[in-house]
Amino acid sequence: MQFKDKCLDLSSPRVMGILNVTPDSFSDGGTFNMLENGLAQTGLMLSEGADIIDIGGESTRPGAQDVSIQQELDRVIPVIESICQRFDTIISIDTSKAQVMTEAINAGASLINDVRALQENGALEAAVAAKVPVCLMHMQGQPRVMQQNPHYEDVVKDVMAFLQQRIAICRKAGIAGEQIIVDPGFGFGKSLEHNYQMLANFEKFHRLNVPVLAGMSRKSMLGHLLQREIGQRLAGNVAVATVAAQKGAQIIRVHDVKETVDAVKIINMINACRNNNER
Repeated sequence: MQFKDKCLDLSSPRVMGILNVTPDSFSDGGTFNMLENGLAQTGLMLSEGADIIDIGGESTRPGAQDVSIQQELDRVIPVIESICQRFDTIISIDTSKAQVMTEAINAGASLINDVRALQENGALEAAVAAKVPVCLMHMQGQPRVMQQNPHYEDVVKDVMAFLQQRIAICRKAGIAGEQIIVDPGFGFGKSLEHNYQMLANFEKFHRLNVPVLAGMSRKSMLGHLLQREIGQRLAGNVAVATVAAQKGAQIIRVHDVKETVDAVKIINMINACRNNNER
């Protein structure tokens, strides 16, 4: 997949490192919202093998409060500019706001990662004009209320139908099919069972014929099942990332880059040995 002047081979799983420059994200809120801390964390994740750095300036945890466009710009633009000056990497902007998308791309980001799948005012038009890949995520409801009794007839079929619709709308608007990634949206308007139904059937999302991103890192689907606090979910993080990689996830979005990269290397070796034996 082409990201501005960089091409990323998605024939094997790639790791996206999370950089939340917010004071209230569920996992690391307030940790990296100072510029130097964010740059240090970026350098660490890249040294550990991250292929993409995903920068978010507004928390989307359950119950999260909205922030203004200017607040979000003030948080993410200096970080994007500084990362571009210091590092050679692909930067993703995690936002749903059209103006933030446009200014982030102008500052050096080369992927739009939108939890609302380009449904907010002007977002689709901004993404078309930006001419960069987009990641379309499924979310039932809005962050403040999305975990209040989510309901589906069939969560996998319902999420796939939504993503298929959004893919069609984006393509009709002028976004090339080869520039689209999808994210089933683990933890976004899904119960514990819904999340694991999606993971158990993750390979079905490849029927959409676009790359699929898996983002489960440190989420409540791990905490509730394992009865672990956020800082104690590393084993669970690696377990679900490994399953996603086995099921063909092209991008795995995580906080714990080093451990996930190790897991991906093992999956790649297993796949290489399997392919050699089939020749």
